[in-house]
Amino acid sequence: MKVGRIIDGKAFAAGLREQVATGVQSFVAQAGRKPGLAVVLVGEDAASSVYVRNKGKATLETGMESMEFRRSATISQDELLELIDELNGDDDVDGILVQLPLPDHMDDKAVIAAIDPAKDVDGFHVVNAGKLAVGEDALVPCTPLGCLMLLKDELGDLDGLEAVIVGRSNIVGKPMAQLLLKENCTVTLAHSRTRDLASVVHRADIVVAAVGRPEMVKGDWIKPDAVVIDVGINRVAGKEGGKPTLVGDVAMSEALSHVRAITPVPGGVGPMTIAVLLRNTLVAACKRAGLSPPEGL
Repeated sequence: MKVGRIIDGKAFAAGLREQVATGVQSFVAQAGRKPGLAVVLVGEDAASSVYVRNKGKATLETGMESMEFRRSATISQDELLELIDELNGDDDVDGILVQLPLPDHMDDKAVIAAIDPAKDVDGFHVVNAGKLAVGEDALVPCTPLGCLMLLKDELGDLDGLEAVIVGRSNIVGKPMAQLLLKENCTVTLAHSRTRDLASVVHRADIVVAAVGRPEMVKGDWIKPDAVVIDVGINRVAGKEGGKPTLVGDVAMSEALSHVRAITPVPGGVGPMTIAVLLRNTLVAACKRAGLSPPEGL
């Protein structure tokens, strides 16, 4: 029985981080300072704390400055906006990332809108989203850009391929569609309410699953030799009281006999997200300093 290739996101991300580290050295030589990434964490969410710690470690490893701003969950929105305004005006800060989710009393959209678009390394600001939509140069959300890098590494030229994205979020689905359109793919943006979703997925050369439902995309939905990028990270209860396990949005064991290649969960898209965040920070720093970003990034 044919078995598809497992795409090693960890290895690709490691290579990207090495490229960024080399680019940082060049930036320091030209600009006389290190690129700086400021990460803001509000509250004590355990998962968010882990993400912030990992981002800070990776930032330092590439030779950049890492700045963490931890605030109590009881901080007011106005106080958070004041902090963002200070970071917007700080010349040593090239990238600003506010870790989501925020406490319930805060408006995520208002907080993201307060970030200088030139420092919006998450790519969530409406200015960057609009530029991406009309094909202009922009800071792009990290996860979809990482997915695109994996696809191009696997397939090379994507011109003319049919791509189906399952999930329509502003963070993954919509920007992923824009990126694939820019690569001249024929793109369908599907979701949980798409009629006969199985047949829609089955016509795709590229499937990007980002709907947030455990193993929703079944193996027999997938066209033979399609490439599948599984963005989902779902924690499911273990059998008979065992430890919870992480699974994607695709039924991996079923899909392997259909696909040309597929990203695993974990170890696929996840490592790419932080690597692309570092890439975005370096690109933002170069633009702010009037320098050309390193070729290939």
